[in-house]
Amino acid sequence: MAAVAKKILIVEDNELNLRLFRDLLEAHGAEVRTVRDAREALDAIRIFLPQLVIMDIQLPHISGVELIRMMKTDGQLEAIPVMAVTAYAGKGDESRVREAGADAYVSKPISVSRFVLAVEELAGTLDGFVRAG
Repeated sequence: MAAVAKKILIVEDNELNLRLFRDLLEAHGAEVRTVRDAREALDAIRIFLPQLVIMDIQLPHISGVELIRMMKTDGQLEAIPVMAVTAYAGKGDESRVREAGADAYVSKPISVSRFVLAVEELAGTLDGFVRAG
């Protein structure tokens, strides 16, 4: 019996990061949707109902922190785990992001193994990842 693909939605305005995350996840069996404009994120999440949202924190128009807060106060979306990613990891940023409701926090540039581990902890094991060990 084939495993059901994990549904993951990526909210990221940087094309290179978005492509990296999407390609990495799709290569290992995830069904991925992407949103570049934070103003469209909540509707996209409601429609797609992913098992995980990967959220950039530095977004134009609406910050990732604000989007996480909006998700966590929405009865339909509050249970969906959020992995926050940011290139601007300053002092206190992780605690601020976690207080907003993020379930994981990964700083850019990402470590592929750390990224995959965080995804699997939140969404379950992805197909095709071979663990060294």
